[in-house]
Amino acid sequence: MQHNKLHLNWVPLAAAALTLSACDVAPGSGGQGVPDWPLAGATIGGDFELTSSTGETVTWTDFAGQYRIVYFGFTYCPDICPTDVQRFSQGLAQFEQVAPELGAKITPIFISVDPERDTPEIVGEFIANFHPRLVGLTGSSDQIKAAAKTFAVFYSRGEDTPGGGYLVDHSAVVYLFGPDGEPIAILPTDQGADAVAAELAKWVN
Repeated sequence: MQHNKLHLNWVPLAAAALTLSACDVAPGSGGQGVPDWPLAGATIGGDFELTSSTGETVTWTDFAGQYRIVYFGFTYCPDICPTDVQRFSQGLAQFEQVAPELGAKITPIFISVDPERDTPEIVGEFIANFHPRLVGLTGSSDQIKAAAKTFAVFYSRGEDTPGGGYLVDHSAVVYLFGPDGEPIAILPTDQGADAVAAELAKWVN
């Protein structure tokens, strides 16, 4: 099905593209003795204005000083989105158990690409199934379109489903950003929660 194929194939292509985009920029550093960030110099991320699951206006700068896990998806997704969110949520929980002070520095964020159906209330019901600190965001079509462009995320309405619903084709990538909003790495949700926890341990300090 096109929906799943897009999810599965986008990540390696995105990683390659982002690596190329960073070639002409001086690399960043994860700190003394830490390798350069995989996404150092990539132009991903930036300010947005969206609505939280509690109805509050939220901007990118509201998370200043926090590491941020960012994922774009939709709550009516039958398989890939809940799996990805579960894996990075579990990975974060594992990391928090080992390093609670460092884990507290990370804010996980879910951003909807389905403004037609994903109201704040629906997003709130969705994120309640995962990490207790998971932030759920939605907004108008224009707001989400602008945010997706800023974070290099593709999405479009996909095939119809029985009962009058529809899928949303979108790139499935889980970004890790630093305290200043700088892109650090792509979290390997395809490898499971353990791999996510190990990746967080590399970069969060």
